[in-house]
Amino acid sequence: MLPRSPATVSDFIVAGAFPRPSVLISGLQHGRPSLSQLHKLLALTCTGLAAEPLSWLQQLIYSQRLQQQLPDDPVVVIGHWRSGTTYLHQLMGSDPCAATASNSLTVAPQVALLLKPLLQPLLHRTMTPIRPIDAVPWGADDPQEDEVGLSRLTMDSHMAGIAFPRDYLHHLRRTVLRATPAYERALVMFCRLTWLHAGPGKHHLLIKNPAHSARVPLLLRLFPRCRFILLKRRPIDAVRSLVLVKQRLASLVGLQDPPDQITQVEETVAAHRLLMEAFEASRQLIPAGQLTEVAFDDLRDAPVATVERIYSDLAIDSWAQAQAPIARRAAQSSRYRPLPVTLEPAAEQRLITLLGHG
Repeated sequence: MLPRSPATVSDFIVAGAFPRPSVLISGLQHGRPSLSQLHKLLALTCTGLAAEPLSWLQQLIYSQRLQQQLPDDPVVVIGHWRSGTTYLHQLMGSDPCAATASNSLTVAPQVALLLKPLLQPLLHRTMTPIRPIDAVPWGADDPQEDEVGLSRLTMDSHMAGIAFPRDYLHHLRRTVLRATPAYERALVMFCRLTWLHAGPGKHHLLIKNPAHSARVPLLLRLFPRCRFILLKRRPIDAVRSLVLVKQRLASLVGLQDPPDQITQVEETVAAHRLLMEAFEASRQLIPAGQLTEVAFDDLRDAPVATVERIYSDLAIDSWAQAQAPIARRAAQSSRYRPLPVTLEPAAEQRLITLLGHG
């Protein structure tokens, strides 16, 4: 199993607390919580209700600035979960010219601008030094997947399948393979929140979201010059790792008891196929020069050189400012030593049967 630190109340808050009340109401229309998880639903309800008056105040204070024009050429990290997207995001998020979502934004984007002076130091003091789901080092200012923040704003997010793990494939089809108007509005708002939260002097918007692998048409419609980085890893390795992460997320923020590992393997293999088929079906829509592909092994073995190639391929012109911070982050990350990721024997055999060894 992966190394793991005990989850804390702060980890629960970072992972799932402070949803808007409308998100909870919509969630209960889409899924039925397990009785054993009702304490989490109560905690989510209380945190969401507590934050709602402040969200109205943030909207009032920042309404004009939130109508700003965003850059039409964001850099978007995609590829199946557990393919190196988090590592690449951490490296590229070290670029002082990049505006990207952080833990202190995604924890409660509807109030994060208003409470920025309070949230950042609070999370610095209370967050565990490593993520409880996989032992990756993290902190309040570290980059975070934007879908985590979007899940506070809309139930039409991939995180619905994490909240309701027994309905994972249903929510994947509902929220990832299709994009609702509610999700589109939330995505644009979250990008505007990210741009403001990151502060002045930023050069480009950096987004990391594996679910966006299936949303290429939407992103190109919103951002015509959007640039994509596709992470690629052996499916069997990505699926094996994601099965364990999904189980740990279910224990942290899930509102249903998670399915057994064999079911998780079967559903995660199916989800991998659906996600990557959706990307391949829309690959031809991406204009020349707006897509580059990165192998997991290359990123792991030569991170700085790999990121430099990405900057060159996508014409991101801040490498001079980014090189030293990215090299420092790569040196820090080199101390991370994950243990082997292992499934229960029956689940591993089912995985091999479905995917072979490739």
